[in-house]
Amino acid sequence: MSALLEVGDLYTYYGRSCALFGVSLHIERGECVCLLGRNGVGKSTTMRSIMGLTPPARGHVRWKGEDISAWPPHRHARAGIGFVPEDRRVFAELAVWENLEVARQAARRSGAWNAEAVYELFPKLRELRNRQSGFLSGGEQQMLTVARTLMGNPELLLLDEPSEGLAPLIVEHLLERIGALKRQGLTILLAEQGVEFSLALADRVYVLEKGAVIHSGTAAELRDDIALRERLLAL
Repeated sequence: MSALLEVGDLYTYYGRSCALFGVSLHIERGECVCLLGRNGVGKSTTMRSIMGLTPPARGHVRWKGEDISAWPPHRHARAGIGFVPEDRRVFAELAVWENLEVARQAARRSGAWNAEAVYELFPKLRELRNRQSGFLSGGEQQMLTVARTLMGNPELLLLDEPSEGLAPLIVEHLLERIGALKRQGLTILLAEQGVEFSLALADRVYVLEKGAVIHSGTAAELRDDIALRERLLAL
């Protein structure tokens, strides 16, 4: 039986500059897998290549065994892959509830996620549902971006640097909420610089350096082996 998502030998370019050098990874249903590495090593490009936003020049992305490498991003979303980008991209002039309604109307998939369900996951958004989204804090916008993506009822959630730029207390809350999604059985691919954040959630990790995977293994291995963590991540 094939993995839910399989990425094989990806080479991705920005113009003539190669950003990914043969990246391969896989995700089984129900796993939380993390891409670790410093800023600029290719984590976001890997996410964008999977989602079809920056299509790979070589290699393949397979979803449930089907090659989706050449699909446009909207087909990925309709197939069940939800993407939370690092820059959040809320509809700033719309209220929180309107952001969720836009996502609901655009969704082509049915499932358990609706406005009430995301308010249960993020009670703060219920309090703020009538507030214009451009006036939310960074943490509140991150919650809204995750909630809006969930309205599409994805089977796989791609989270690109979700803790970046957030206050420690907000990061702790976000960690708990993503953990709740994992406990509910949602499959998650997480790209993060925050090592402790990542290792608290992940089942397995891939460490990237200069656009290539330099290590793959269990999160427990990195949690328990400080020397390995320091060697791979230069902490």
